Amino acid sequence: MATQTSVIAWGSGEDGQLGIGSNEEREWVCIVKALEPYKVRSVVAGSRNSLAICDDGKLFTWGWNQRGTLGHPPETKTENVPSQVKALVNVNIVQAAIGGWHCLAVDDQGRTYAWGGNEYGQCGEEPERNDETGRLLRRDIMIPQRCAPKLVVRQVAAGGTHSVVLTREGHVWTWGQPWPPGDIKQISVPVRVQGLDKVRLIAVGAFHNLALKEDGTLWAWGNNEYGQLGTGDTQPRSQPILVQGLSGLNLVDIAAGGWHSTALTQDGEVYGWGRGEHGRLGFGDNDKSSKMVPQKVNLLTGEDIVQVSCGGTHSVAMTRDGRIFSFGRGDHGRLGRGRKATTGHPIEVPINIPPPTAIPSVKEGEDEGEGKWRAKLVGCGGRHTLAIVEWSST
Repeated sequence: MATQTSVIAWGSGEDGQLGIGSNEEREWVCIVKALEPYKVRSVVAGSRNSLAICDDGKLFTWGWNQRGTLGHPPETKTENVPSQVKALVNVNIVQAAIGGWHCLAVDDQGRTYAWGGNEYGQCGEEPERNDETGRLLRRDIMIPQRCAPKLVVRQVAAGGTHSVVLTREGHVWTWGQPWPPGDIKQISVPVRVQGLDKVRLIAVGAFHNLALKEDGTLWAWGNNEYGQLGTGDTQPRSQPILVQGLSGLNLVDIAAGGWHSTALTQDGEVYGWGRGEHGRLGFGDNDKSSKMVPQKVNLLTGEDIVQVSCGGTHSVAMTRDGRIFSFGRGDHGRLGRGRKATTGHPIEVPINIPPPTAIPSVKEGEDEGEGKWRAKLVGCGGRHTLAIVEWSST
């Protein structure tokens, strides 16, 4: 049966990251009309830009482009309408990620591509230096190019200034500047993360990393100033360490925001840890402190969550029946519920957009009946959120 899907967006639009043809913010969900002709299967919201992947492997980008983050030389500083990345038209992109100001993508053959800022080698190319001062020179990669050519990759993830990939063998490799500038020397050649094998999923925040292994254990490394590694302290780790408090849980998904982390169990329960300011962990308005170890988000108990996405200062959770809950910082419309104040209490986001003009599953002359939009995937960015919704007849 044919279905009707749409991409929706809300939050800050100052860099065109909503893709709605203007740089205005939206406090309620709105349709990204430029993507209506396409069957979009995945969306990614970055700090100031966005991307969408179609069923046929087409990749669209929009938003901030001063560093070439949209995959083509910037004619303007921002672009508020999605456009296809022409350099990748001959490959079938299956997954992509947005970092601080660079992007990664992987095709159906396991080949990886990178573009955007590269001053720390995060695009896989050796950054240039000033011969006299030794300082790094800014060299942006305007057109997507191959990176990590020796690896066959199944997932890419991008941090503030570093890149991480998961190979089909279950190994994790990384390059770029993994910690804030000055802490660790950057590398432009992929280095395997030691101590990790049989990994099935990775997630990367600004400067911290998560890896979920096939045996259900969760490992973390990187910066830890807010407890985002879940180790019970705030000590950074250069090598993976086991995340505490999750033993015996059947984890199926993980997510990392700027400075916080989440894990999802098969039973639809959410665990959060790391920076708690603005209520981004979802523990309630009166509990905004950072958490050093994972704690269950009791306010989502019983909602049967199937996906959680972490942004800069807010988070969203999606239920099995297609509802969206948001929590965290509320300005710029981040929470999708009008001019709502910052809150740590998850509240449902109304998907109030018009029904599709034509419902493919309804034959001519039949009653279209009533229906509703149900979310299929959500993606949190720095100050905006994207989602794919599907029309479901009731």
